[in-house]
Amino acid sequence: MSNVWSAQYWAKKGEVDLFIYRKCATQPVGGRNPPVLFLVHGSSFSSVPGYDLQVPGQPEYSVMDMCAGFGFDVWTMDHECYGRSSRTASNSDIATGAEDLRVAAEVVERETGQHRFTCYGQSSGSLRAALFAQNHPDRVDRLVLDAFVWTGRGSRTLEKRREGLASYRAHNMRPVDRAFFHTIFTRDKPGTSDPAVAEYLADAELAFGDSVPTGTYLDMCSKLPLVDPARLTCPVYIMRGEHDGIASDDDILAFFKALPNPDKHLSIMAGSAHVAPFGINRHRFYHLLRQFLALPARRDTP
Repeated sequence: MSNVWSAQYWAKKGEVDLFIYRKCATQPVGGRNPPVLFLVHGSSFSSVPGYDLQVPGQPEYSVMDMCAGFGFDVWTMDHECYGRSSRTASNSDIATGAEDLRVAAEVVERETGQHRFTCYGQSSGSLRAALFAQNHPDRVDRLVLDAFVWTGRGSRTLEKRREGLASYRAHNMRPVDRAFFHTIFTRDKPGTSDPAVAEYLADAELAFGDSVPTGTYLDMCSKLPLVDPARLTCPVYIMRGEHDGIASDDDILAFFKALPNPDKHLSIMAGSAHVAPFGINRHRFYHLLRQFLALPARRDTP
């Protein structure tokens, strides 16, 4: 296991218990907190399997450890019905996730004194993060949208996923198994990731059960767009794998053009698919992410 300092927290959203997790290179000392980076998980795996995956001899599969090494106070959470958080009758849709983030932000501020922080979201996590930034612009200093989709037009992945739309509408949970986690690594472009890592991911996530909520799938298949780019006023960085089928280039470019803040960035990650941090070119993902996170503030006076 990693030697990076970590801590666990719990927050209440009404009757729902939300699990929150934090890692930092060393234990923060009062008044000297590093900048906060909050990682938002997607549809099919919870926070620790997604962002703190421990693969022997390959520490770079833990996004939390890598970003802690970059000098950040790294936070994440399990959304309602995921991981260690409460299992309820909810389908844990995008709006529910954004509300979870509102609750978690209060814990972050209480523990660090930081009201504003950087949010990174991956896949449907990017929709959760964007909706949170849209609803609470005072909370988000910078926003990273990885494997994002806006309208869904031209999406190969969503076209296929819509075959299950009736089931997503009828059920709040969907089954997952070891074979399913392997498809995440192969559906876009086989060879862009190490199949052995899918086994570690499956081990970590299946420890929480054999089903996950349908809400984000239902939203992405039938309710897009959920985010208005005109209402995202902070700097935004869109990261997109070359082979990612979740969105078309035209969809992403249209969203990028509509962002009002001129401090906006877009990268196409050659050799990467949907989950770039789990790909063989993850070193390039970290290089690009770190560049944006470390970008100095703009100057408006000499």
